[in-house]
Amino acid sequence: MAEPAPRPSLFTPATTPAPTPAQKATHIQYQDVTLRNWYMKINWLNTTLVILIPLFGLYLTLHTPLTRPTLLWSVAYYFLTAFGITGGYHRLWSHRCYSASLPLRLFLAFVGAGAIQGSIRWWSANHRAHHRWTDTMKDPYSVMRGLVFSHIGWMVLNNDPKVKGRTDVSDLDSDWVVVWQHMHYGKCLLFSAWAFPCIVAGLGWGDWMGGLVYAGIIRACFVQQATFCVNSLAHWIGEQPFDDRRSPRDHVLTALVTMGEGYHNFHHEFPSDYRNAIAWYQYDPTKWLIFAFSKIGLPGMGMLAYDLKTFRENEIEKGRLQQQQKALDRKRAKLDWGIPLAQLPVVDWDDFRARCAEGAKLVAIAGVIHDVQDFVVDHPGGKALIASAIGKDATAMFNGGVYEHSNAAHNLLSTMRVGVLRGGQEVEIWKAEWTRLEKDTKGATVVRAGEQITRVGDPIAAAVAA
Repeated sequence: MAEPAPRPSLFTPATTPAPTPAQKATHIQYQDVTLRNWYMKINWLNTTLVILIPLFGLYLTLHTPLTRPTLLWSVAYYFLTAFGITGGYHRLWSHRCYSASLPLRLFLAFVGAGAIQGSIRWWSANHRAHHRWTDTMKDPYSVMRGLVFSHIGWMVLNNDPKVKGRTDVSDLDSDWVVVWQHMHYGKCLLFSAWAFPCIVAGLGWGDWMGGLVYAGIIRACFVQQATFCVNSLAHWIGEQPFDDRRSPRDHVLTALVTMGEGYHNFHHEFPSDYRNAIAWYQYDPTKWLIFAFSKIGLPGMGMLAYDLKTFRENEIEKGRLQQQQKALDRKRAKLDWGIPLAQLPVVDWDDFRARCAEGAKLVAIAGVIHDVQDFVVDHPGGKALIASAIGKDATAMFNGGVYEHSNAAHNLLSTMRVGVLRGGQEVEIWKAEWTRLEKDTKGATVVRAGEQITRVGDPIAAAVAA
């Protein structure tokens, strides 16, 4: 069984493959930090958009009062631009989870640009590389390089572009909305991120500066950090109900922060599904909005969203069940199920009786010899009954001749195995059946309730003395 993916470190990056001399000579990533080159380590464009401008916006809040209309507009525009990323950049263009009509694509491209996270084409290329190369050095924001790197370091550091794994986004070139936004992204960013929210607040209720500061700069900062949580927290905290070979996890906290993107384990297993959360009570407003748009149509254009893709329920449940089986296997491995039959010595009936004559407390049940030395005094039925079975074949007695023993009794008995009787019919039958029983992920036979070797078919009416 594959071991679960290791939890990544918080700050310490994973070991980077040793760069070649040519790499050291051509890219700053591989050079040691010095007073002369530290500034070359930083991607100043991204740092300005992600850190410096938000810090300037925080400073402006000290001198810009926040009015109620501006607050409400900032929150509303936050959700619109966040949906531009989650419902547009991510589920529509990166994964093609559904199709959208032209009006919806234009809307998503506009508000997506307002999130200040690059063009659709650039964002999708990185995200497809993330899925293809998850948890490797080719993943552009691999959490294996540290939580801080996956959250923001990959944006603000000047990384070698040759390290990122290649991926195909040529399909996006057939969408003129994507192509146009990519070619004019700078202008789209300036207008949708800062000018538009400022204009709405200014013309709406006269708060030009508040619209720029709160609905523009501060709002964009919150959207950025929320989206970055998908790269970091969604690979750090939560459960892995569908696969544990890689780091993505499901957690309601990251779902709340990221418009439903926090059910990341499901998403990495079933990326073509327009849903991230499949249970009705799980928070996934992006899914709800996509579904709502699939019910809204425009004259002559059909529904705004259509061809919503969902993964087969059968395969989803397979993944869930396999993970549950892995968890059971890990618990099962910690329990004592007794020595496997194949590892037990084969003992003749005469040797069995001779050892009992020498004082050994041995009982034969279903062709398997058990040492009950330490259990005689603890036998719930009393010492006399179990003592009467020593040195005998107690199969009938154990399976209903005297008492129909419980499943717990069978489980306890399995831990007392010490040998197999030569020619024991029950054991031969069991071995034949054993090869057809279900195996766990480690290849061990799964012994379920009612399938213990000592449990024979129909209860026998009376005990038979050996």
